[in-house]
Amino acid sequence: MPNAQAPWAGFDSRAYVKANYLRLHDEDAEIISIMRDHFGDYFREHRQDADPVIGIDVGAGANLYPALAMLPWCKEITLVERSPQNLEYLESQLESYDENWNQFWTVLRENAEYQAYQGDPRRRFHEVARVAPGNLLEFDRIARRGPWSVGTMFFVAESMTTEREEFDRGVGSFMRALAPGAPFFAAFMEHSEGYHVGAEFFPACDVGEQEVYESLEPFAGKIDTLRLKRLGAPGNLRKGYSGMIVAYGRRNLDSDIPVG
Repeated sequence: MPNAQAPWAGFDSRAYVKANYLRLHDEDAEIISIMRDHFGDYFREHRQDADPVIGIDVGAGANLYPALAMLPWCKEITLVERSPQNLEYLESQLESYDENWNQFWTVLRENAEYQAYQGDPRRRFHEVARVAPGNLLEFDRIARRGPWSVGTMFFVAESMTTEREEFDRGVGSFMRALAPGAPFFAAFMEHSEGYHVGAEFFPACDVGEQEVYESLEPFAGKIDTLRLKRLGAPGNLRKGYSGMIVAYGRRNLDSDIPVG
């Protein structure tokens, strides 16, 4: 099932949140701990940079914690999403996000760089987050608003298609949207067979660590920051996958990435 044939209009956001984010799962806590330390280390070293920090979460879906991880440093965070129901959900969270997201912020606050941020995260999210419709495979219109200085992509490129070419193209679109040297964090379901959300079934591309590395290395391998880590166990959250993979680092210079 290629991306264009997936039933995105039927993606049930509330069912997805209920299944995945009403409580903090161990896998998400581990992912958050790796991401917060990656971003915390980067911004501790670069906090004196003159340019304002603008963030992007590609394929945000019904998940706020990637945006919360960028919150302390960003003057603006763009939440890009294709599904109409997910867009509606994200818009509903802008004014005052739901209480279940507090537990994810608590995990972020275990890092000293997040503790140093003394503002109200809910108010800050309202001030800096904006929602933008967009398809990762037709990303030029959105990408022209960049380049973004920090970015996340959680369970998107491998969870929108069965086609390896579309997976690689999606990863490339995300990485090209980032500024040279920008820190990024991405997460992937390993060897996913597809997944149900509510009454609908959605496709997945069968990828492992090798495929994830091959998709990212041309965009993030030149400055020796690209890291991959496998975590979780088969079926902990749902049937039909073997684990999760997180990938993080910094984007290459423009001269060191493939031509799109």
